[in-house]
Amino acid sequence: MAAGQSEMIWGYLLHLGYNMWADRQDSEWELEHIGAHDHLRCDDTVWNDVLDRLVGVGANMVVIDLGEGVRYDSHPELAVDGSWTPNHLRERLDHMRGLGLEPIPKMNFSTAHDTWLGPYGRMISTDTYYQVCGELIDEAIQLFDNPRLFHLGMDEETADHQRHYNYAVMRQHELWWHDFLWMVDQVESAGSRPWIWSDYVWHHPELFYDQMPQSVLQSNWYYAPEFPEDNTGVKAYKELNDHGFEQVPTGSNWSSPKNMPGTVTHCLETVDASLLKGFLQTPWKPTLEVCRDRHEQAVDLLGDARSIWIDNQG
Repeated sequence: MAAGQSEMIWGYLLHLGYNMWADRQDSEWELEHIGAHDHLRCDDTVWNDVLDRLVGVGANMVVIDLGEGVRYDSHPELAVDGSWTPNHLRERLDHMRGLGLEPIPKMNFSTAHDTWLGPYGRMISTDTYYQVCGELIDEAIQLFDNPRLFHLGMDEETADHQRHYNYAVMRQHELWWHDFLWMVDQVESAGSRPWIWSDYVWHHPELFYDQMPQSVLQSNWYYAPEFPEDNTGVKAYKELNDHGFEQVPTGSNWSSPKNMPGTVTHCLETVDASLLKGFLQTPWKPTLEVCRDRHEQAVDLLGDARSIWIDNQG
């Protein structure tokens, strides 16, 4: 049985690649690190220290945002300076497993977060696009030795989220669902379970509950310190539960250190134990020395959240 498979997931999102947002640099960006770079933004020492700290707080899963961080055999043209070779990634995954951490691949195929796809991000929904995405999914699943989960991202695919990009494109209506379900099929055909961010449901609840397969693991996310009942993101936890979807609720220290412990407290009250598969912490910072403090805080908050859950079980 895979590490952590019978356990509650206590996961952490760790970035190998970070070219997930803007395809240009701008000194007026409100958010640090958002512009894509031609070199890998991942420090080995910070990576290893985060893993050790995760072990110390009882985490059991790391979701690795791959992006441009791997020099894929199928598409080496997507690599940047410093991208890991497939063999090096395998070594790192083996080390992670040795620590008791289950590695899960993530490739975000939202058009708002696919700068890492290079020229193929400008070929959305073409035959070439489907071929490339299929090959990348297959290679990632092989590299991770047939992981039980595969995170497809698929969040924030709106025009507004791309308003500062050089190239902006979005799928909607039937095309969004066609491409999403095609990717679900690619993952499931390879023996893994698809996992996504759930924010599509905030704006299209009827379509979501009509079209979304129950097999897809859901990660609704909400990052504020308070959990008002009338907030769309907060309400989604209960609504997903009421529609029978398995969830890994997602918190962050992006806006507040109170969020991750608050997420656990809120979801223990609103999500059935049978549908609550774990929790995921997302610092949304590159794995760099300049971001070390944010990572350390995020890991410790995940440990605090886990303690809340353990106390509740007693």
